[in-house]
Amino acid sequence: MVVLPLSIFIIFALLYTTFGNFRHSLLILAILPFALSGGIFALLIRGLHISVSASIGFIALFGVAVLNGVVLVTYMNQLRAQGVSTHLAVVRGASERLRPVLMTALVAMLGFIPMALSHGTGAEVQRPLATVVIGGLVTSTLLTLFILPVVYQWIEARREAKTSV
Repeated sequence: MVVLPLSIFIIFALLYTTFGNFRHSLLILAILPFALSGGIFALLIRGLHISVSASIGFIALFGVAVLNGVVLVTYMNQLRAQGVSTHLAVVRGASERLRPVLMTALVAMLGFIPMALSHGTGAEVQRPLATVVIGGLVTSTLLTLFILPVVYQWIEARREAKTSV
C-alpha cells in the first residue's frame, strides 16, 4: 500500500524532470495501469497470489514499461523539434523505435522465463516476480507501440489547436 504508490510518484517526478512537460509525463505514466493489469492477469492465469516478491516485480515492470515509453516519446519530441509534422513524427517515431522497444521488452521477458518456470529452492519467491514482469510487459509493450503514438498525436493536435486560436 505504500511502496507501489510511492514508486509511481517517484517515477512521475523523474518523468516531469526529464520532459519538463506535464502532458508527456502523464502520457507515459498512463502505460502503468495496462502493465499492472497484465501482471495481475498473469498471476491469475498461473494461480499465484500477490506477494512481496510480486510487488517487487511490479516495480521492475514499471521501470521497463516507462523506459519504453520514454524512448518513444523522446524520439517523437526530437522529430517535432526538427520541424517534422506531428503525424509524420508519430509514424516515423513508432516505426523507427519499434526495434528498441521490442528488444528491451523481449530481453526482460526472455530473461525472466527461467525464473517463471523454476521449481527448485526459492522458486516460490521467484515465480510471482517473473510472472508479473512477463505478463505486464506483454500488455505494456503493446500499448506503447500501438496506443501511445495515437494518444500522443491526439494530445499534440489539441495543444496545437489551442495555441493557434
